[in-house]
Amino acid sequence: MRYYLIAGEASGDLHASNLVRGLKICDPEAVFRGWGGDLMQNQGVEVVKHYRDLAFMGFMEVVSHLPVILRNFSFCEQDLVAFQPDVLILVDYPGFNLRMAKFAAKQGIRVFYYISPQLWAWRSSRVNAVKKWVEKMFVILPFEKEFYARYDYPVDYVGHPLLDVINEAMEFTPGPEFRRMNGLDDKPVIALLPGSRTMEIKKMLKIMMSARSSFPGYQFVVAGAPSVPRDFYADIIRDTGVKLVVNQTYDLLNQSRAALVTSGTATLETALMGVPQVVCYKGNFLSYLIARQIVHVDYISLVNLISAKLLVPELIQSELNQASLVKELGAIVADGSARDAVIAGYLALKQHLGGHGASDRAARLMVQYLNEK
Repeated sequence: MRYYLIAGEASGDLHASNLVRGLKICDPEAVFRGWGGDLMQNQGVEVVKHYRDLAFMGFMEVVSHLPVILRNFSFCEQDLVAFQPDVLILVDYPGFNLRMAKFAAKQGIRVFYYISPQLWAWRSSRVNAVKKWVEKMFVILPFEKEFYARYDYPVDYVGHPLLDVINEAMEFTPGPEFRRMNGLDDKPVIALLPGSRTMEIKKMLKIMMSARSSFPGYQFVVAGAPSVPRDFYADIIRDTGVKLVVNQTYDLLNQSRAALVTSGTATLETALMGVPQVVCYKGNFLSYLIARQIVHVDYISLVNLISAKLLVPELIQSELNQASLVKELGAIVADGSARDAVIAGYLALKQHLGGHGASDRAARLMVQYLNEK
């Protein structure tokens, strides 16, 4: 069968690549084309548009890049029709993918959605669009099945694919060799995860680095995204003494005492690696004001949302400053009740996310559904 996948972010590229690996086992003759990144390409997907060209963060940023976004829609529609897949598989990235779901369905192309948009957090009215244009939804968070049930839309809960990814990463502990190859010394590490989009890295990294002077006994190390040039980070880091490690985030977390993490999938990755963290977010002020009006959740990080409590501190907008970073980071770096509570909460979080094999379960179900019609 022919599969067209659309993943618009680094996390989507990761999960789509593992899904493709599972699909190839279930369907050895499969042909793949789509939008994504290097990981999907490594699995044999013909990537026609890289996610680094798609990531616009915030309402105002989207507006300012509207001509580019509209051209992307047009290109994707034409490419999808030319490829004529048996199914379009959408991976998160709701602003773009929900529109593509409608287009594909009208063209008679079957539409599956892997990793639901966070409609439970904002714009729940979009469930109606999902019901109309998406044939099968595969969700990865335990409460999402209940959410969709309230709208009389059955979905498949397959578990969270990060459990498998993290499990593989933790089988190998890099140790001294990792430090030597990356020019790190023996000091304990505080990891900085500023995101994978250039816009968010610009906003987040300088603020994160501002805490370093209060922790002279630690080395601060940035987890660089493979899609972002080293020179981009170098211009921000300059002569601060902060180190950069590219495309080795899990190895870095394996060596870290604590982390400062931009809100997103990375917060859950950090939690599953067992590293205490401070969640950070700062965006365009107008975008933030708009988001506050339409987003209806108590927390911004997946860690706290899944835990249904404030397990890790969240510093948002004006709260994200040097003084607050130093305070929150100091509490989790030191041995004590605050650090112990976070680590215990992480263990409960893992149990709540279900067992391993999410990507393979999703792949088997998809091929089963495709063969039924």
